[in-house]
Amino acid sequence: MNHNNKSPFRGLGLEICANSIESAIAAEKGGADRIELCANLGEGGTTPSYGQIKWCMENLGLEVWPLIRPRGGDFLYTDAEFECLLEDISFCKQIGCHGIVTGILDKDGNVDETRCRQIIAMASPMPVAFHRAFDMSQNLKESLEAIIALGFVRILTSGGKANAEIGTNEIAQLVLQANGRIEIMPGAGINSDNLLEIAKITGARCFHTTAKDKFASKMIFQNAIGKMGNKDSDEFSYDQTDLDKVKVLKETLNSL
Repeated sequence: MNHNNKSPFRGLGLEICANSIESAIAAEKGGADRIELCANLGEGGTTPSYGQIKWCMENLGLEVWPLIRPRGGDFLYTDAEFECLLEDISFCKQIGCHGIVTGILDKDGNVDETRCRQIIAMASPMPVAFHRAFDMSQNLKESLEAIIALGFVRILTSGGKANAEIGTNEIAQLVLQANGRIEIMPGAGINSDNLLEIAKITGARCFHTTAKDKFASKMIFQNAIGKMGNKDSDEFSYDQTDLDKVKVLKETLNSL
């Protein structure tokens, strides 16, 4: 089944950055309109597994937009990494994802227009959003025009700042510059305490957040000595989208 949908939300929209199947389920139950499905939030998000993408497409009713990012770190990729990225996009198109989220820069911090054209072509007719690689570009105004010209449908941004609350004025300027040609979606550090203020200042219509909390493991036996991650990590807790936080965010948006 093809779930492609190029039209932006009517009214206000809530996108949850879901780092697992359970996070995706919580996002849907909480009333989110869309998920950006990813893995490895600690690295800013990387491509989720084929199994996760397929499960969400087959079992959830909200829009599923997988993040296509082959690794953490910067957004300058080798030929092999770019080939992998295109293969992931092809898979998402084959199973009917609503869209994908990605982005590539060149070594000078400009949008890599050559590779982005290949991405848009590979994804078509599936829509493509540009993630916060935008915030790492050297000139946001120029990058915005390049991304619009390439055919992306949305940009996730903190206004080039550490989080969207700090970057509200910059996001507001981007919304004005975009002038309806592309959706500008604030993200990074958005919560129920600052959502209304960010919405009012920026004039944005859709908002992105993890709505996450730390969940304790249900394991009865716990080996406190062995470590799967770094030495300071807690192996018996994990970050996951919180259903109640999603509900509050959605209710807050609905109050506008």
